[in-house]
Amino acid sequence: MPLAGTGCALSWAMLDRIADLRGGDPFDATSLTEDYELGLKIAELGGEGLFARVADGTRGGVVAVRAFFPAALLAAVRQKARWTTGIALIGWDRTGWGKARAFGDHWWRLRDRRGPVAVLVIVAGYLGLATDAVATGWTWATGATRVTIHPALTMLFLANAALLGWRMTMRMLFTWRAYDWHEALWSLPRFVTGNLVALLAIPRAMNRYLFSLRGGNVAWDKTSHHFPDLSPQP
Repeated sequence: MPLAGTGCALSWAMLDRIADLRGGDPFDATSLTEDYELGLKIAELGGEGLFARVADGTRGGVVAVRAFFPAALLAAVRQKARWTTGIALIGWDRTGWGKARAFGDHWWRLRDRRGPVAVLVIVAGYLGLATDAVATGWTWATGATRVTIHPALTMLFLANAALLGWRMTMRMLFTWRAYDWHEALWSLPRFVTGNLVALLAIPRAMNRYLFSLRGGNVAWDKTSHHFPDLSPQP
């Protein structure tokens, strides 16, 4: 079954346990991100997960679920807003922090809920890049003396640049492995596009969350999937 964009299998025994706790239905239709909360529930009940890469017998082929992320900007923003609302906002109220002193679990929940704060960092980063570009152009054009940056701040910039380079390299390598080098190159501008979608999704997510706090019933935005044509070619 599709689960968080991947192919997933759940044991009948675990589904039965969750169904018993929910009056016969293992799936919570009131959740905006039911698959995410289902994973947390399985962990709370002592279940374990396994990421498996299963070959399909062809060269480089794997068993997987494939679907294109919404290509239209509005559809992508709606999808991202639902994830943010369901995980970082309403989901936080619904699931809390889990077991006491389960620091590893707390760390991952904190990481999942960083979205609204991360957007502020993204905005600051892009504003900083734009400001630095303008300042650099001004000093070249006028010959003005550029402000000296403290060595500690320079080291921080270099460390961040190295981490960003590592992340982009991994993104390109794994994309190249699953598809080809063309898509690996496209993964770079898609990184910027993803940031734009996140920036536009946060206001929508916050509005939906505030609406729920006022007693409103937040509707579930169904994702409109477009599946690739995998039929054999002549």
